[in-house]
Amino acid sequence: MAVQTQSPTGPTPTPTDAAPSFATTASGRRRKRTNTIMAVVVTVAFLIALIPLISLLVEVVVRGGKMISWDFLTTDMAGVFGDMTTGGVEHAILGTLQITALATLISAPIGLLAAIYLVEYGTGRLAKTLTFFVDVMTGIPSIVAGLFAVALFALLVGPAYRSGLMAAVALSVLMIPVVVRSCEEMLRLVPNELREAAYALGVPKWLTIIKVVLRTSLAGIVTSIVLAIARVIGETAPLLLTVGIVTTVNTNMLDGRVATLPVFAYSQYAQDSQGVGADRAWGAALVLIVMIMLLNLVARFISRRFSIAEK
Repeated sequence: MAVQTQSPTGPTPTPTDAAPSFATTASGRRRKRTNTIMAVVVTVAFLIALIPLISLLVEVVVRGGKMISWDFLTTDMAGVFGDMTTGGVEHAILGTLQITALATLISAPIGLLAAIYLVEYGTGRLAKTLTFFVDVMTGIPSIVAGLFAVALFALLVGPAYRSGLMAAVALSVLMIPVVVRSCEEMLRLVPNELREAAYALGVPKWLTIIKVVLRTSLAGIVTSIVLAIARVIGETAPLLLTVGIVTTVNTNMLDGRVATLPVFAYSQYAQDSQGVGADRAWGAALVLIVMIMLLNLVARFISRRFSIAEK
């Protein structure tokens, strides 16, 4: 029996009355072993998942790095044929940037406005219908987006028409649902207290959305748009159907075929999978990966620059 000592407030239990330690009980030891085992399993699974990613990055850097040079980045494929080792990706880099920027200009406003409607105004059948179509568009194959753009411009302009605008429309079909879903989540994270405080001061709802809701979630919105860009910048099938490949720079987005990095890599590897064509393909792949990394760095800078938490 435990021995108790008397205190002004009553008997004080001795150490023998204290609760048993977590590590000394059978259930505690079992939980600790289970926690350790699961931590090891999760860590091993994470490392296994990294193996293909790291191996791919190493392969691209090793095989594409030997092609990276100033001449490779600043020349196009005009006059290059056969086993010639000259030629570069300047036209493909510019084409990728132009088409992706145009697709972003199309999809970002549409996606953001749709997200604002769903969060701030959306009720009833229209909101449910919009949500349903966004869910459907999220899972469509990229080739379907390319076929949609080809069919649309064939009806509007003609079947022989090809341009960067057509490719931008195809990519925007893939970007819009990503922008809508991501921006919708960012807008829902804004506390309702901020909206109610603005309404209490007599601020109209549209101005509250612009000055309070969008300002608070700006960092997340920028990140969402960059994620959408990363989703489409490496797509090949829609670009094969809409703009194909050329050997020179084309800055006219309303007429003519335009070279892009994914299609350039595909075409070079298809023409020569063992020689200089394959080397150019690996070099184009490395340039594309670097571009995506730079976009993410820019997004992080903008997020930190405009984040409310940093003010």
